[in-house]
Amino acid sequence: MDTKIIGGKIAKARKAINMSQAQLAQQLFISAQAVGKWERGESMPDITTFNRLADILGVDLNYFSENSPSAANETPPPESLVRQPMLEADPLSHSERQVEVNLTAANLQDSDFAGVTLHKGKFKASQLRGANFAGADLTGSLFEVIDARQASFDDANLTDCHFSVTDLSEASFRKSILVRTSLSMSGQGARFIDSNLVDVKFIKADLRKTIFENCAFNGVDFTYCDLRGVRFDGQTFIDVKFDKSALNNVSFRDATFRNVSFTPPFSLTNKSFLAMKTICFDGATMDKLTYVVLKGLGIIDLSKVTVI
Repeated sequence: MDTKIIGGKIAKARKAINMSQAQLAQQLFISAQAVGKWERGESMPDITTFNRLADILGVDLNYFSENSPSAANETPPPESLVRQPMLEADPLSHSERQVEVNLTAANLQDSDFAGVTLHKGKFKASQLRGANFAGADLTGSLFEVIDARQASFDDANLTDCHFSVTDLSEASFRKSILVRTSLSMSGQGARFIDSNLVDVKFIKADLRKTIFENCAFNGVDFTYCDLRGVRFDGQTFIDVKFDKSALNNVSFRDATFRNVSFTPPFSLTNKSFLAMKTICFDGATMDKLTYVVLKGLGIIDLSKVTVI
């Protein structure tokens, strides 16, 4: 690869979004001198850094290929990707704008995001242990491959957020807004307290020791989740699916069920299926359909259930 051609492309994409060499270097955790060497053609990023560069600069990875159009002939990035310089604006016009913030590979441990508005933020490969998002509006944000242990999302708006392969051990979601939120995570010890979960998807999530207290579940899917030992006592479940999840020793004492399905993970003869016998429904209230489906499994004690 011609280092001078690559360097010219880096410089062109950087300038197109009004980013300085120092700002780019800061996001990559390298020196501004290193960025200068790239742009002068004296050295070249490694393949991992190319991936991060493409993400930060808002270009496709193929942009850096020698076979793509030369820097002189390339079409500039779309206007939506160009970062405009900060100008004085009246409060109304400013409130209507939402800048997309990319915090890829950033070390944000113990950072304070309390009360901020950050729509469609991107936290990729970031360190967020102990970070404070209390009261923040994080609508549409992506949390991917991060350490978010002990982070606080209390009172945060997490509508349309996606948590992927995230360690949320001991993270707090007290009174959080969880609407169409998807969580594919490890969350042992995470706390969901006084929260309403609407159309939320837990996918292949490790939820052992996760605390759910005084929550309402509406349209929630638990798919291939490990829920062993979790207590859902006294909580409400409407249009909820427990699809092929491990439910050993799960407690639903005094819970309320309407249109809830339980799909066993394996066949009737499998040990994991038989473990459903350990689920406790004592004092629960459920509609006829939910009751009939559970009773049809033939292995769950429903003798202390009230059918409505």
